Amino acid sequence: MENPAQDKAFPVSWDMFHRDSRALAWRLSSEGEWKAIVCITRGGLVPAGIVARELGIRTIETVCIASYHDYDSQGSLKVIKPIDPKVIDLEDGEGSGVLVIDDLVDTGKTLKVVREMLPKAHYATVYAKPVGVPMVDTFITEVSQDTWIYFPWDMGWQFQPPLSKETAG
Repeated sequence: MENPAQDKAFPVSWDMFHRDSRALAWRLSSEGEWKAIVCITRGGLVPAGIVARELGIRTIETVCIASYHDYDSQGSLKVIKPIDPKVIDLEDGEGSGVLVIDDLVDTGKTLKVVREMLPKAHYATVYAKPVGVPMVDTFITEVSQDTWIYFPWDMGWQFQPPLSKETAG
């Protein structure tokens, strides 16, 4: 299936993602005392692990929401696994002291669903697109809305053609 944003591809290597996730942790280190992390699966798993290590957070919970169904468009959202009520109730029952981590905020629809569960949590992503920026409290890198981010877990080792056709060959 051809991706309409293929011309604006943003490939992210493991090294780059690790560096950006550590930068997120550094930025979050001055934002408060964190009692727990809720990561949005699947993309939030890796940055949540890195942030948890860097900030010494031991309680990590997941919320499982399916949204991208065909890699071209965002379908309807479905909560597959909700957040454990023990994490929601850590402080005030609304998520105070909880970090919500994801790899990317695109349209903000996924974060909106989670914000309904944890309205007072702090929302952080590694990457952000303009439409989703209002839904996130902290992020590292903003890319244009029509850019497709290729995360390291989505890629294999293969030749990448140059941007200019004159460079090829």
